[in-house]
Amino acid sequence: MIDRRVALISGASRGIGAAIGERLVQEGWAVSLGMRRPQQPVWGLEAHLQAYEATGAEAEADWVAAALERFGRIDAVVANAGIMLPKSVIKASGDEMRAMLEVNVLAPQRLAQAAWPALKASGRGRVAILASLSGKRVKSARAGAYAMSKFAAVALAHGLRHEGFEHGIRATAICPGFVATDMGTSLSDRPAEAMTDPADLARIVAMILDLPNEASVAEFAVNCQLEESF
Repeated sequence: MIDRRVALISGASRGIGAAIGERLVQEGWAVSLGMRRPQQPVWGLEAHLQAYEATGAEAEADWVAAALERFGRIDAVVANAGIMLPKSVIKASGDEMRAMLEVNVLAPQRLAQAAWPALKASGRGRVAILASLSGKRVKSARAGAYAMSKFAAVALAHGLRHEGFEHGIRATAICPGFVATDMGTSLSDRPAEAMTDPADLARIVAMILDLPNEASVAEFAVNCQLEESF
């Protein structure tokens, strides 16, 4: 077993997930990166790579087993993989809704479930669910179906927090607005430089993972623009 904390990060090939991986390595973590097409990150070779498809029923258990074989421990799960289909709750098809719920909610639930014994053994296990401000409010009709999945993702974080609290596990729903990623820039006319930088979101995640058990953060909202509540 290595003497560094170990984090599993899904959707880590680019954008927010890649930024979180880079930041955690800088702060002394070992990381296992779940990617659809594994490739070494541009920031170095200090990562375990795992082929990970969020729609595979056994994918999370296989990933956890591989990470434990490599490192002997898991201290944090960062569920970052997600999809967004800009459809209203009326126009979204059943298949589209099932796809968003599968990737945005059920896959993170399965990943936390598979890693749970290791997180308990850590004594200060951490779960960060990359939700969205769309998990806090429905901003428009075309965001409605996506918001349904992200409201559920926020609830997942709270459910994990309650289940794990007495075992030292802390879970947080990270709720950003527009982030300067391929997804973010495709959904808004706002220029990338006016959106939250993935590196800044990574700083927030790293801070939350590093907090002691006595400083539990249930939700963390971050926005690049002024809204009434966020």
